[in-house]
This record gives sequence, structure tokens and C-alpha cells, in this order.
Amino acid sequence: MSKKNAWNTYNEPEIAKVNSLAEDYKVYISQAKTERECVDLAIVEAEKKGFVNLEDKIKKQENLKPGDKVYAQFMGKSMLLAVIGQEPIENGMNILGAHIDAPRLDLKQNPLYEDTEMALLDTHYYGGIKKYQWVTLPLALHGVVVKKDGTTIQVSIGEKEDDPVFCITDLLVHLAGEQTEKKAKEVIEGEGLDLLFGSQPLKGEEKDAVKHNILNILKSSYDIEEDDFLSAEIEVVPAGKARDCGLDRSMVMGYGQDDRICAYTSLIAILEAENLSRTGICILVDKEEVGSVGATGMHSHFFEDTIAEIMNLTGEYSELALRRALRNCFMLSSDVSAAFDPNYAFAYEKKNSAYFGKGLVFNKYTGARGKSGCNDANAEYMAKLRKVMEDDKVLYQTSELGKVDMGGGGTIAYILANYGMEVIDSGIALLNMHAPWEISSKADIYEAYKGYVAFLKNMK
Repeated sequence: MSKKNAWNTYNEPEIAKVNSLAEDYKVYISQAKTERECVDLAIVEAEKKGFVNLEDKIKKQENLKPGDKVYAQFMGKSMLLAVIGQEPIENGMNILGAHIDAPRLDLKQNPLYEDTEMALLDTHYYGGIKKYQWVTLPLALHGVVVKKDGTTIQVSIGEKEDDPVFCITDLLVHLAGEQTEKKAKEVIEGEGLDLLFGSQPLKGEEKDAVKHNILNILKSSYDIEEDDFLSAEIEVVPAGKARDCGLDRSMVMGYGQDDRICAYTSLIAILEAENLSRTGICILVDKEEVGSVGATGMHSHFFEDTIAEIMNLTGEYSELALRRALRNCFMLSSDVSAAFDPNYAFAYEKKNSAYFGKGLVFNKYTGARGKSGCNDANAEYMAKLRKVMEDDKVLYQTSELGKVDMGGGGTIAYILANYGMEVIDSGIALLNMHAPWEISSKADIYEAYKGYVAFLKNMK
């Protein structure tokens, strides 16, 4: 049952492919630090590969035929891409699904205040984070501000070399005796995650002079007024680019790899898909980290409605045909897994853990304790996947999320499984999951990409 280390199987040309894919991936996660940025970049790349906006097809009532490529985006934060296959869609589709939101801090709607001649921004954390990991880091602001007249202002501050960065301060160790006695989850409180934003007062102002100076800069540089924060979505994320990790440059360290590492490999797989037998789908969704809720989460009807529109343009749509199509699908819920960490071996069960360099990870089930909240994939489906992967020489491994009763987690898998389709979690193992800087293996990125390509082409 032992698995090969992928690096030992590669020749020089294959190692070049591994490194080339990793370089492109690093550029992607360095630029796409919000859901909106992920969708914007995906649309650019999709159109380069001949994908057409589904809305244009709908407006013109142009039929779709095998080989056609379309995409649809929803509210700028979720996306679906489709390559129409030779078989009727009613026979089912091969679906790759990943989420593009990531743990972070969001600015509150009334964030800016001054205290002791320091300007700060009030935040509310998003997703499961260890709050103490977010202090003393260089941080950046990404997002949009929408003004009352509908004008949208793109915000990205902290990424360029000459940009300022921001920080959440921490108590100096000399005064931290009481703080260090607290439990880890209480060392930094949620209301203590306020961003240091400025300290220079505006001359001539007697009250809140630093805040007035900040507002002047926001107005002159970005045309943002204080009340524009009411209609803004601005995320606080780690500043800086993804980097090679390790003296051998075998790993990638970057922000948001949960789950943009699976989103990127899924996206590249669908962009390269040609001559598919079954229609291939890639869905990139928002809000997974907070329960897949809301209009842009997997619980919304965006996915189902978009498939209905596609089937209408292929001449297949009926309510019954749609239900059959969804029930007959195969899906990879492409989400990350926990890589075995020798520094914290107590949390893992070695025989059923994912390891760096061992390839694409299949999690038959996630959940917590007695598999609570899981989608437990069928043995028959797992057998089909084993054959597809091995026929295409894709290295893969299986894993659970740590020891039983140690914790747990979930993905979008169970939501799609509600349609009756076959679903399993599959993705890439990470170290530091949900931390500001996560780590992945370049070999695993490559094997996941190969696995997703094989799945779209050969799963039936």
C-alpha cells in the first residue's frame, strides 16, 4: 500500500513541466487574492482559449453543439465553464468543483476610526483562522468600492514594491505575561484584529486629525469618501507574492492555496479539454469557508440554473432531463487535504494520511467525529477512479483529515451529492492550512493537474 514519491518517477523533461506549471501557478495565486480577482483572471484565460460568454449565446439564441466552450459568471464571485461533449448531457457530465474564497479579514462597513492619534480599520474575520497568526504580518487591501452612482473602484494596496503595507500590532513580549497565560484561541480576540492604517495628523485639524488626513488621501488617490465603505467589499490579505519554499525549490509557499490550488489546476484542465465524450464542467464557487451559503455559494441555484440554460441551447432541456443529467454526473470535489506534518505527528494517523510528493489526494469522506456532515463516496465510484488514474499513470493517494476525534472539516461535496451524483473529495495536500502562508508540493500540483485532465477525458 506504500506510494511512490513522484519526484523519483520523473525524467528531466517531466521535471521541467512540473516547474513550469508551478511558475504559472505562483503568478496566479499572487494576483488572485480575492474571489473577484480569481473570476476576472479565469475569464481572461478562458477567452484566450476560445470560451464564449454563455449570456451572449442566450441573448442570440445560438445553439450549442459538441466541442463548443462557454463560461458563465455570477455576481463576479462564482463561475462555471463548460466544454460540450459528444454524448447528450442527459447522460451526465464530468464535473470539477473548487472554491475560490479563502480565510481572511474583511473590513467592517464602518471601519475607520482614530485612537491616540493613530488611524485604524476595524475588521471581521472570515472563515476558520487562528487569530494569533495574523498579527505583525505585512498585510494588503484588495477589493472593490461601489459608489452611489454605480461606479466601481478597484482597490489593491500593498502588493507593489513602492506600496505601503498594513499591520495588526501585537503586545510586546516584555508586557505579555498575562497574555501568554491565555488559551491560544483567546490570545488575540476577534475585536482586536484592527489594522494600523496611519499616524500623521492633518495640520489645522484639532479633532481626529490623523483620520482626516487618511480621508484626504483616500479621496485624492482613490476618490473614496468615508461613507463609501458602506458599499465596499475590501479584504485584508497577506501582502507579497507566492515564493518557492525549500532549498531544493520543491514547494510553493503562498496565501489562499486552500482552495485556489485546486481551482487553478481544475481551470487549466478544463481550458485544455478537447474532444470530450461527456460534457466537462468546472465550477469555481464562493463562500465555502463559511458554509457555502449565500447567492454565490454552492447552496445557491447558480449551478443548476446554468446547466439548465446550457441544456436549453443544446435542445435537450426539460425538467426531467435536467434531473437525470444531474443524477448521472461524476464529480471531483476538488479541495485540499492536510499533509502529514512531522512537527505535529500526534494529530495524524500515518497509514491514512496524505504526504508531500505522493500525488493527488482522494478523501473518501471528510466530516467530524462519526463522519458527521460528510459525503461518503461509494466504493464503486472509487474503483472507477482508480482505473482512470492508473490508466493515465497519475500518482494518487488516499487520506483522512487527521486522527478520528481530533477535529474535522467539510467541503462542497455533500451539496452536489444531494442531486444523486457520484462525488468524492480530491485535491492537493497542504501544510499550514488556513494560515496566512500555506505550503504545497510542486509535484502534487502537477499530479493533480494530470488527474483532472484524465478525469474529464476518460471518466464514464
